[in-house]
Amino acid sequence: MTDFTIKHVNMERSENQEGHRTEGFGDNRTLVVRRGLPFRMSLTLKGRAFNPKTDALVFKFRLGHLYVKRSVTFSKPASPSRWGAYINPEGLDLQRPSVLISTPASAAVGTYSLQMFVATPCSRKGYQDSVFVPFEDQREEYIQNDSGLLYMGTPRNQVARPWSFDQFEPEILEACLSLLQISPQHMADRRRDYLSRGDPINSEDDRGVLKGNWTGDFTQGVDPATWTGSGDILTQWAESGFNPVKYGQCWVFAAVMCTVMRVLGVPCRVVTNYNSAHDTNGNLVIEEYYSETGKKLPHSKDSIWNFHVWVECWMARKDLGSGLGGWQVLDPTPQERSAGVFCCGPAPVRALRDQRIKLPYDIPFVYAEVNAAVHTVVLRQGQVVCSSLDNKKVGSLICTKAVGHSRPCNITADYKHVTSPKSTLRSRSPTGSDRSVSCGSSSGMSVTLTLDKAPVAGVPIVFTVTVTNTESVAKVIKEHLNAQAKKYNNSPSDTFWEAHSIVNLAPREVKVVHHQISPAQYEDVVGEDLVNLAVVLEDLSNQQRVLATEEFNIESPQLHIEITDKDGVKPGVQHAALVSFTNPFSVPVSGVLTVRATGLIQGKMEFRMHTLPPGGRVQQPVNFMPKKAGNRMLQASLRLTNKAIVRGYQMVTVQWN
Repeated sequence: MTDFTIKHVNMERSENQEGHRTEGFGDNRTLVVRRGLPFRMSLTLKGRAFNPKTDALVFKFRLGHLYVKRSVTFSKPASPSRWGAYINPEGLDLQRPSVLISTPASAAVGTYSLQMFVATPCSRKGYQDSVFVPFEDQREEYIQNDSGLLYMGTPRNQVARPWSFDQFEPEILEACLSLLQISPQHMADRRRDYLSRGDPINSEDDRGVLKGNWTGDFTQGVDPATWTGSGDILTQWAESGFNPVKYGQCWVFAAVMCTVMRVLGVPCRVVTNYNSAHDTNGNLVIEEYYSETGKKLPHSKDSIWNFHVWVECWMARKDLGSGLGGWQVLDPTPQERSAGVFCCGPAPVRALRDQRIKLPYDIPFVYAEVNAAVHTVVLRQGQVVCSSLDNKKVGSLICTKAVGHSRPCNITADYKHVTSPKSTLRSRSPTGSDRSVSCGSSSGMSVTLTLDKAPVAGVPIVFTVTVTNTESVAKVIKEHLNAQAKKYNNSPSDTFWEAHSIVNLAPREVKVVHHQISPAQYEDVVGEDLVNLAVVLEDLSNQQRVLATEEFNIESPQLHIEITDKDGVKPGVQHAALVSFTNPFSVPVSGVLTVRATGLIQGKMEFRMHTLPPGGRVQQPVNFMPKKAGNRMLQASLRLTNKAIVRGYQMVTVQWN
């Protein structure tokens, strides 16, 4: 058989990557395919022609020190459960045979080398990929979509932050595969790690791409709020020799993990849990403390984050029994150690809903994040003057981007039993609170706090306090109002606004008191900060008190993006967009505008915006050229000097002629 050799191998890259939906990955030297799907390659032979009766081609697939050998057969396998190679005997070109390679759905993820030579044939059989989601629209959204929205803000006023996942950008595939190679599990036992890579449950990692920072001091790195996509982070991590990038917070950790999962072929989506509990002692109760005049006090080790962001990945869970496959929670933000490393999950969403908290993979911790009760206490000179327990605040809304649409989808009912059905949400709706804390019916009064409309930068914050005298005697009430700025994951800072007044109540009277906070008083907290607003009513006759609170975000001004080409956007043609901004602040502002769009713009563009007076408007034209058809996100962010980061995005549909 020495006169029979393989001269050339054509990997049929274009055909295979189109069939595997991996056109955006790799370069002209690399074939990127998905496991469980066959791919074709063509051989050019040197010497005599191929003889199907006597000759056998053998393929050797190598991953690290592991390898599998399979011979070409003429019997097509029924299902891709093992590696296999098949030649269709009908119409066979004996000098240029075409081989169909089948990969198992459980194959380890990684970069394989391929060798071909002559040997003896063998057999095969197969099963289904453990991360196969059976809905085409979800595969498109959760694997193929290279842009999305991350939800922040508060339950009643969700803020959609655009994000570019960048999974098809140059060098991102290589960076994600490097993440597997440098993991502690791989370094400790390479063979065992390679063998476990076919199972997504075993993909834990404690050597991170990002370093977390919640101090507010980002001088040694990048403010997490300025990141707009995963590509810059993963590229910087790889180019630095795999040193963690500074810095990230929960939404950045989640978005980068979503990119890695989509690159590796695992369906993944970013999820936001509003009023997310961090229960440090495991008692499913979060303590919150207020002063007698409504100032929130940092007295508890437990905390409630206004929002917390993690990811869900789709996978089978044969290890936990039937009924627990599907979406699984993975929380990449380093909060608590699990089995000695910073990881959390995969926790089945179904197990959380069914309260099966004794199952493994951090289910108790995630369960507390969405189900803990809130014990609110008002203190006067260190003594408790009133308290209450709220079982509805934590996990009040859990959402993700809707499939195929730029809007949030309410998935709270997937996590917990709720009375209202799942629905699509409306962002930026008015907000109000009827949560009041009292010492019981003997207090003789009640209070509610309601925002008249969702606060918007540059417009006064208008809210209403409704005071009710529940007794048949007149009362003189002192009203204490307090507003504090706070980070989404922390206790409030010092008071930035307060007011005190006397309210006279007739027997059984209900009185509505209107208040407002002017833009000049609050505009320093516009942007990433939120506001904790509280009212305490004090009965001057007996010093009894009641409390009502509300935490909310002030909607930042938006960048407006308009595509100027009215006849449609085409691949390979230069088009233009116009980015505009109006200054709503009471002082002049300046800053830097950054524009990026995966598949439309190479890298990113930056423009310096000169000083803009209050009420002033600026417009910036931006040119872009699409690479191919499809839906793309053009996003812009304006970092104002000493002010908020202003954002905007526009979905662009690129169509063939």
